[in-house]
Amino acid sequence: MVSPTDILRRAPRILSPVARAYERRLRQFGNDPRGVFWQNQEFQFRRFELLSRIFRPADQEGGVTIHDFGCGYGALFDYLADQPVMTNSTYLGTDMSSRMIAAAREKITDPRARFLRHLQAVDEADYTLVSGTFNMHLGQDEADWEAYVKASLQQLWSKTRRGLAFNMLRDDAEEIFDGLYYINGHDLFDFCATHLSPHVTLQNDHPLPDWTLYVRRQAD
Repeated sequence: MVSPTDILRRAPRILSPVARAYERRLRQFGNDPRGVFWQNQEFQFRRFELLSRIFRPADQEGGVTIHDFGCGYGALFDYLADQPVMTNSTYLGTDMSSRMIAAAREKITDPRARFLRHLQAVDEADYTLVSGTFNMHLGQDEADWEAYVKASLQQLWSKTRRGLAFNMLRDDAEEIFDGLYYINGHDLFDFCATHLSPHVTLQNDHPLPDWTLYVRRQAD
Protein backbone atom coordinates (compact mmCIF):
# COMPACT_ATOMS: atom_id res chain seq x y z
CA MET A 1 0.00 0.00 0.00
CA VAL A 2 1.29 3.46 -0.93
CA SER A 3 1.76 5.76 2.06
CA PRO A 4 0.19 9.26 2.04
CA THR A 5 3.68 10.78 2.23
CA ASP A 6 4.86 8.84 -0.82
CA ILE A 7 1.82 9.63 -2.96
CA LEU A 8 1.98 13.35 -2.14
CA ARG A 9 5.67 13.33 -3.07
CA ARG A 10 4.62 11.95 -6.46
CA ALA A 11 1.79 14.47 -6.83
CA PRO A 12 3.63 16.83 -9.24
CA ARG A 13 4.01 14.02 -11.77
CA ILE A 14 0.47 12.72 -11.23
CA LEU A 15 -1.08 16.17 -11.57
CA SER A 16 0.96 17.61 -14.40
CA PRO A 17 -1.32 16.33 -17.26
CA VAL A 18 -4.34 17.68 -15.38
CA ALA A 19 -2.72 21.09 -14.90
CA ARG A 20 -1.92 21.29 -18.61
CA ALA A 21 -5.53 20.43 -19.50
CA TYR A 22 -6.87 23.17 -17.24
CA GLU A 23 -4.44 25.71 -18.69
CA ARG A 24 -5.57 24.84 -22.21
CA ARG A 25 -9.19 25.37 -21.15
CA LEU A 26 -8.32 28.68 -19.51
CA ARG A 27 -6.70 29.87 -22.75
CA GLN A 28 -9.77 28.74 -24.70
CA PHE A 29 -12.56 30.10 -22.48
CA GLY A 30 -10.93 32.52 -20.03
CA ASN A 31 -12.51 33.29 -16.64
CA ASP A 32 -15.66 31.32 -17.35
CA PRO A 33 -17.13 28.12 -15.84
CA ARG A 34 -16.16 26.30 -19.04
CA GLY A 35 -12.57 27.35 -18.37
CA VAL A 36 -12.55 24.97 -15.39
CA PHE A 37 -14.62 22.26 -17.10
CA TRP A 38 -18.00 23.18 -15.58
CA GLN A 39 -21.00 23.09 -17.90
CA ASN A 40 -22.28 26.53 -16.91
CA GLN A 41 -22.43 29.01 -14.03
CA GLU A 42 -25.73 27.59 -12.75
CA PHE A 43 -24.17 24.17 -12.12
CA GLN A 44 -21.00 25.77 -10.76
CA PHE A 45 -22.90 27.96 -8.27
CA ARG A 46 -25.21 25.09 -7.30
CA ARG A 47 -22.16 23.18 -6.12
CA PHE A 48 -20.87 26.23 -4.27
CA GLU A 49 -24.22 26.52 -2.47
CA LEU A 50 -24.03 22.89 -1.41
CA LEU A 51 -20.47 23.25 -0.12
CA SER A 52 -21.42 26.41 1.78
CA ARG A 53 -23.71 24.34 3.98
CA ILE A 54 -20.62 23.45 6.00
CA PHE A 55 -20.87 26.86 7.66
CA ARG A 56 -22.67 26.97 11.00
CA PRO A 57 -25.28 29.66 11.77
CA ALA A 58 -22.76 31.47 13.99
CA ASP A 59 -20.39 31.73 11.01
CA GLN A 60 -22.86 34.09 9.32
CA GLU A 61 -21.48 36.74 11.67
CA GLY A 62 -18.21 36.42 9.76
CA GLY A 63 -14.69 36.53 11.09
CA VAL A 64 -13.68 33.13 9.69
CA THR A 65 -10.87 31.91 7.44
CA ILE A 66 -11.77 29.93 4.31
CA HIS A 67 -9.45 27.85 2.13
CA ASP A 68 -10.58 27.07 -1.42
CA PHE A 69 -8.44 24.15 -2.59
CA GLY A 70 -8.37 24.01 -6.38
CA CYS A 71 -9.62 27.56 -6.67
CA GLY A 72 -9.19 28.03 -10.42
CA TYR A 73 -9.77 31.68 -11.34
CA GLY A 74 -11.50 32.40 -8.01
CA ALA A 75 -15.18 31.79 -8.81
CA LEU A 76 -15.94 30.58 -5.28
CA PHE A 77 -14.72 33.88 -3.84
CA ASP A 78 -17.03 35.74 -6.23
CA TYR A 79 -19.89 33.57 -4.99
CA LEU A 80 -19.10 34.20 -1.32
CA ALA A 81 -17.97 37.83 -1.52
CA ASP A 82 -21.28 39.51 -0.68
CA GLN A 83 -22.55 36.88 1.75
CA PRO A 84 -22.60 37.46 5.54
CA VAL A 85 -20.02 34.73 6.13
CA MET A 86 -17.39 36.93 4.43
CA THR A 87 -17.87 39.86 6.82
CA ASN A 88 -14.43 40.47 8.36
CA SER A 89 -13.38 37.08 6.97
CA THR A 90 -10.44 36.07 4.80
CA TYR A 91 -10.23 33.71 1.84
CA LEU A 92 -7.22 31.83 0.48
CA GLY A 93 -7.41 30.22 -2.95
CA THR A 94 -4.86 27.52 -3.74
CA ASP A 95 -4.37 25.94 -7.16
CA MET A 96 -1.81 23.71 -8.88
CA SER A 97 -1.76 25.93 -11.99
CA SER A 98 0.33 29.10 -12.00
CA ARG A 99 -1.78 30.42 -14.89
CA MET A 100 -4.98 29.92 -12.90
CA ILE A 101 -3.45 31.78 -9.97
CA ALA A 102 -2.36 34.61 -12.25
CA ALA A 103 -5.88 34.84 -13.69
CA ALA A 104 -7.40 34.91 -10.19
CA ARG A 105 -5.02 37.64 -9.00
CA GLU A 106 -5.77 39.74 -12.06
CA LYS A 107 -9.52 39.30 -11.72
CA ILE A 108 -9.93 39.68 -7.94
CA THR A 109 -8.35 42.57 -6.06
CA ASP A 110 -10.55 42.39 -2.95
CA PRO A 111 -8.21 42.67 0.08
CA ARG A 112 -9.99 39.78 1.80
CA ALA A 113 -8.72 37.37 -0.87
CA ARG A 114 -5.29 36.07 -1.73
CA PHE A 115 -4.14 33.34 -4.08
CA LEU A 116 -1.29 30.86 -3.87
CA ARG A 117 0.14 28.33 -6.29
CA HIS A 118 0.65 25.09 -4.33
CA LEU A 119 -0.29 21.41 -4.41
CA GLN A 120 -1.18 21.19 -0.71
CA ALA A 121 -2.64 23.28 2.08
CA VAL A 122 0.01 25.58 3.52
CA ASP A 123 -1.85 27.72 6.06
CA GLU A 124 -4.45 26.64 8.59
CA ALA A 125 -8.04 27.73 7.97
CA ASP A 126 -11.32 27.37 9.81
CA TYR A 127 -12.97 25.86 6.75
CA THR A 128 -11.70 24.09 3.64
CA LEU A 129 -13.90 23.82 0.53
CA VAL A 130 -13.03 21.65 -2.47
CA SER A 131 -15.23 21.86 -5.57
CA GLY A 132 -14.52 19.41 -8.38
CA THR A 133 -10.78 19.38 -7.71
CA PHE A 134 -10.49 15.59 -7.57
CA ASN A 135 -12.79 14.77 -10.50
CA MET A 136 -10.36 14.69 -13.43
CA HIS A 137 -7.52 12.18 -13.62
CA LEU A 138 -7.10 11.94 -17.42
CA GLY A 139 -6.34 8.24 -17.46
CA GLN A 140 -3.99 8.11 -14.50
CA ASP A 141 -3.83 4.76 -12.71
CA GLU A 142 -7.04 4.67 -10.66
CA ALA A 143 -5.36 3.14 -7.62
CA ASP A 144 -2.78 5.94 -7.62
CA TRP A 145 -5.50 8.56 -8.09
CA GLU A 146 -7.56 7.17 -5.22
CA ALA A 147 -4.47 7.15 -3.02
CA TYR A 148 -3.74 10.75 -4.04
CA VAL A 149 -7.31 11.89 -3.25
CA LYS A 150 -7.27 10.25 0.17
CA ALA A 151 -3.79 11.55 1.03
CA SER A 152 -4.85 15.05 -0.03
CA LEU A 153 -7.96 14.88 2.14
CA GLN A 154 -5.84 13.87 5.13
CA GLN A 155 -3.38 16.69 4.47
CA LEU A 156 -6.18 19.25 4.05
CA TRP A 157 -7.83 18.04 7.25
CA SER A 158 -4.58 18.54 9.15
CA LYS A 159 -4.83 22.24 8.23
CA THR A 160 -8.58 22.60 8.90
CA ARG A 161 -9.85 23.79 12.28
CA ARG A 162 -13.63 23.46 11.94
CA GLY A 163 -14.92 21.80 8.81
CA LEU A 164 -14.10 20.38 5.39
CA ALA A 165 -16.64 20.17 2.54
CA PHE A 166 -15.90 18.54 -0.81
CA ASN A 167 -17.67 16.94 -3.74
CA MET A 168 -16.84 13.92 -5.88
CA LEU A 169 -18.48 12.32 -8.90
CA ARG A 170 -20.83 9.42 -8.12
CA ASP A 171 -19.96 5.99 -9.45
CA ASP A 172 -23.65 5.46 -10.23
CA ALA A 173 -23.91 8.62 -12.37
CA GLU A 174 -26.17 8.29 -15.40
CA GLU A 175 -23.30 9.23 -17.73
CA ILE A 176 -19.69 8.13 -17.29
CA PHE A 177 -16.97 10.00 -19.22
CA ASP A 178 -13.40 8.94 -19.95
CA GLY A 179 -10.77 10.83 -18.01
CA LEU A 180 -13.02 11.54 -15.02
CA TYR A 181 -12.89 9.85 -11.64
CA TYR A 182 -16.02 8.35 -10.07
CA ILE A 183 -16.22 6.98 -6.55
CA ASN A 184 -18.51 5.06 -4.21
CA GLY A 185 -19.67 7.67 -1.71
CA HIS A 186 -20.29 5.15 1.06
CA ASP A 187 -16.72 3.88 0.83
CA LEU A 188 -15.51 7.49 0.92
CA PHE A 189 -17.74 8.16 3.94
CA ASP A 190 -16.11 5.22 5.75
CA PHE A 191 -12.64 6.55 4.90
CA CYS A 192 -13.46 10.01 6.26
CA ALA A 193 -15.07 8.62 9.40
CA THR A 194 -12.02 6.42 10.06
CA HIS A 195 -9.16 8.75 9.10
CA LEU A 196 -10.53 12.29 9.49
CA SER A 197 -13.40 12.66 11.96
CA PRO A 198 -16.42 10.65 13.17
CA HIS A 199 -18.58 13.68 12.40
CA VAL A 200 -19.20 13.07 8.69
CA THR A 201 -22.31 13.65 6.57
CA LEU A 202 -22.76 12.19 3.07
CA GLN A 203 -25.22 13.79 0.68
CA ASN A 204 -26.36 12.49 -2.70
CA ASP A 205 -26.82 15.58 -4.89
CA HIS A 206 -29.04 13.99 -7.56
CA PRO A 207 -29.79 15.18 -10.24
CA LEU A 208 -26.21 16.48 -10.10
CA PRO A 209 -23.83 13.52 -10.55
CA ASP A 210 -22.12 14.29 -7.23
CA TRP A 211 -21.65 13.26 -3.68
CA THR A 212 -21.02 16.07 -1.22
CA LEU A 213 -19.29 15.20 2.05
CA TYR A 214 -19.13 17.39 5.14
CA VAL A 215 -16.49 16.62 7.74
CA ARG A 216 -16.59 18.51 11.05
CA ARG A 217 -14.43 18.64 14.15
CA GLN A 218 -17.54 18.66 16.32
CA ALA A 219 -21.07 17.39 15.85
CA ASP A 220 -23.79 19.86 14.94
